[in-house]
Formats: sequence, C-alpha cells, structure tokens
Amino acid sequence: PILIVIPAIAVMYFGTPVPDSPQKELYHYLFYAIALFGLAIRFYTVGCAAKNTSGRNTSEGQVADTVNRSGIYSICRHPLYIGNFFMWLGVAMLTHNTWFILFFVLLYWFYYERIMFAEEQFLRGKFGTLYTDWAAKTPAVIPAFSKWIPSIHPFNLKKSMKQEKTGFLLLNLVFLIFNCVGVTDFSNIWQEKMVWIGLLIIGVAYYIIVKVLEKTTSIFQ
Repeated sequence: PILIVIPAIAVMYFGTPVPDSPQKELYHYLFYAIALFGLAIRFYTVGCAAKNTSGRNTSEGQVADTVNRSGIYSICRHPLYIGNFFMWLGVAMLTHNTWFILFFVLLYWFYYERIMFAEEQFLRGKFGTLYTDWAAKTPAVIPAFSKWIPSIHPFNLKKSMKQEKTGFLLLNLVFLIFNCVGVTDFSNIWQEKMVWIGLLIIGVAYYIIVKVLEKTTSIFQ
C-alpha cells in the first residue's frame, strides 16, 4: 500500500488545492485517527498471534504451526489486512479526492484478495478440515462480533512494539510529508506544522529506542 503515496502526492500537488484552514486541520486529525485505528488493530493482532506464523517474512515462504481461532481471529479471518486497510485509508483521505479514495479501496481489494486466497490455500492444504470448519463460520474481513471468543494467547506487548515500530514511524513520516505538500514558504514550517513534526519526532525516538533495546538487551528477544 505504500505505493499509493506517490500518486496520492501527485493528486494533491496537481489537483485543486484545499486551502489551509482550521477545518482542514481537523479533517487531517480525523484521518490520522483512522490510520492509528488501523495500526491499533495490527498492534493487538500481532500481540495475540500464535508462535511461528508468517508475519512479514518473504524469503522463507508461508509458516503456520497452528490455526488461531480465538481472540480477534474468532470474529474475522484476516484482521491484519483490516488494520492495513484503515492505516492506508487514512493516508488516501489526505488527498481530499473522492475518486482517488475509491481508486485506493478498489486497488487494495484487488491486491489483497489474491494474497488472502494464497494464504487460505496454504492453510487448507496443511490443516484440512480444522481450517475449513473454522473458515466456514468466520467471515473473511467484516467482523462478526457476536462470535467473539477470548484469546488463548496472552497479549505480548514486547512483540507488538518490536514488529510495529516501523509502521508507526512511516505513518508519521507520511502524514508530515502530505501536510507539507504545496508549502512554498518553509520559514515558519516548525510553527505551522509543529504537531506533525512532533509526531514524527516521537516516531523516530520510539523506533530508535526499540531498535537499540533489541540489539543491546534481551528485552525484545
């Protein structure tokens, strides 16, 4: 989804500019809240994930030792992709362009539908009826909250902090970039974009702290 950043910036730069105003700033806070909501879904899902699942690895192929059927996985089969959707929907909405937002939604569905299909094929082949029985009663992406079952895996805060540090950093960087599109006078940029610069500083500090702790201590091992 990060590939939408370049065309989104182009839409903002070459499209009809939205004048700076308190209302525009409030909208951007709303969009940021939507993106943070998506990150929060990812944060919780990663923290309750079973051991030895694929995560972000690409070189080792798909990995799964168990079928997680509790917690957030009891109400939908692909919570991580729901989180991704809201994260990047917040970014797409920064364009203030309805057609681009619709384009993003369609592109996202087209892209991730194929990933979900491949993952489910893998799980069917490995777990058979254990997976298909769960999949038959659990929606793919639209949560069925009435089916909630408490997670059997304790929430691992350290795991979530470690795996989602990059996402939080990139999210703050992207929002700062988008809020600076069209700015020609950077003399007062620190004052005018103080909130977004501050959020990026927080993201950078958080990333560095976790990264250093990963390498120097056993906290995140």
